[in-house]
Amino acid sequence: MTILALLRMFGALAIVLGLLAGVLWGVRRFDIRLPGRLGAGRTPEKRLEVVERLTVDQKRSLLLVRRDNVEHLVLMAPEGNVVLHEARMDAPTLRLIDSPAPQPAVPMPVEPAPMVAAPIFDAARDGSDTPGSTAFLSNLERFQTFASARIARHA
Repeated sequence: MTILALLRMFGALAIVLGLLAGVLWGVRRFDIRLPGRLGAGRTPEKRLEVVERLTVDQKRSLLLVRRDNVEHLVLMAPEGNVVLHEARMDAPTLRLIDSPAPQPAVPMPVEPAPMVAAPIFDAARDGSDTPGSTAFLSNLERFQTFASARIARHA
């Protein structure tokens, strides 16, 4: 074999391998799938889809999975997998009837709210935390007062 024949052989091999690599890149880049069996009809739409994956650290990651218009936020870890949140995609957004439609956000300077010492629930001081007890009801009233004050301040 002469040097010229050897160069021609390796050149042809390089061209064939380059074409195969280009086709593989195109298939992966454009997600090209081979058609199913002939006559089998259209394939049904996928019901399960990984929308996004975020790596938290080397062993843990968050997955946003969509199943039948419901998104699930899943924490995958060596200790086990945990569903953190579920949200329906086709559910209407809720807003108060009296409130106007939301306006585009305009950045405004935020002043820190004055710190007010709020009474904290203490089981030893306030008694039991079972529904129906007076301590539970008084804490519920405190929470409602606190929540309504926060809502009024942000409205």
